[in-house]
Amino acid sequence: MRAVWLREFGGPGALVPGEAPDPVPAEGQALIGVEFVNITFVETQMRSGRGPAPVRLEPPVIPGNGVGGVVTAVGGGVDEALVGRRVVSGTGGTGAYAEQVAVDAAGLFEVPEGLALDDAVALLADGRTAMMMLRAADPRPGERVLVEAAAGGVGTLLVQLVKARGATVVAAAGGAHKTEIAMRLGADESADYREPGWADKAGDVDVVFDGIGGDVAREAFGLLRGGGRMVSFGLASGRWADITEDEAAGRGVTLLQPQATPAQLREYTVSALEEAAHGRLMPVIGQRFPLGGAADAHAAIESRSTVGKTLLEVRRA
Repeated sequence: MRAVWLREFGGPGALVPGEAPDPVPAEGQALIGVEFVNITFVETQMRSGRGPAPVRLEPPVIPGNGVGGVVTAVGGGVDEALVGRRVVSGTGGTGAYAEQVAVDAAGLFEVPEGLALDDAVALLADGRTAMMMLRAADPRPGERVLVEAAAGGVGTLLVQLVKARGATVVAAAGGAHKTEIAMRLGADESADYREPGWADKAGDVDVVFDGIGGDVAREAFGLLRGGGRMVSFGLASGRWADITEDEAAGRGVTLLQPQATPAQLREYTVSALEEAAHGRLMPVIGQRFPLGGAADAHAAIESRSTVGKTLLEVRRA
């Protein structure tokens, strides 16, 4: 089968198309004919071998964690009725940049009727994250909520979810094109964090969803009113803001660090898929690349030129 290999750590060019053996589903596994692959920002950090990433790859390896496609075969102990079903799934951290992947059948999510497969893949990681952040911060009607990286994969979803809660959404993004996207999704106000004085324009808020870290996150922290909450979902700047609990306590605000069990994470994913299937949540797929263009996809993400979700198209649905 066709696949993309990481032969050694490095820049986007370290991702090289090649061949790989066809996987065979083992006991408890399902084989997916991959149609779309979900790329996350953290995968660019993992590819480089640096940065705060949850898993360190060991080259040579086929990277990638999120896929969507059709079940083509199952291993022992797995219901054969799954064959032919549209599903999305994580792979456990590797193996997604390929035409086929064998995964734990218990971890599959069937795609609801009415939801396109590419949209489901776009929601696999980001939808779960957005739902978890929303649950943790619990924005209330009438509150002012700042969403950083509001044109990104998670940010675009948070804009919609927070607006549906009846809160006022202040979207922070880098550049006019990105702030316009957030406004089209329902944000009430916007601020370009690349411009001096952006925090003054954003104004005081009750909740901060931090998707950037670094200086932007620290400025956003300074906007919180007493009783406010801040929760981080991303690290686009490449570094933490290093805000201490003592600083937060001194200002009468709370730094949230959401934790979730595997069952809760599954609940968040199912919830995001169902919301999208009913038309209440819309993932933004900003870029699509062919499987062999994985290096170009990584380069685009690192250039900060992307919006919404970035997908690899392996097979047309």
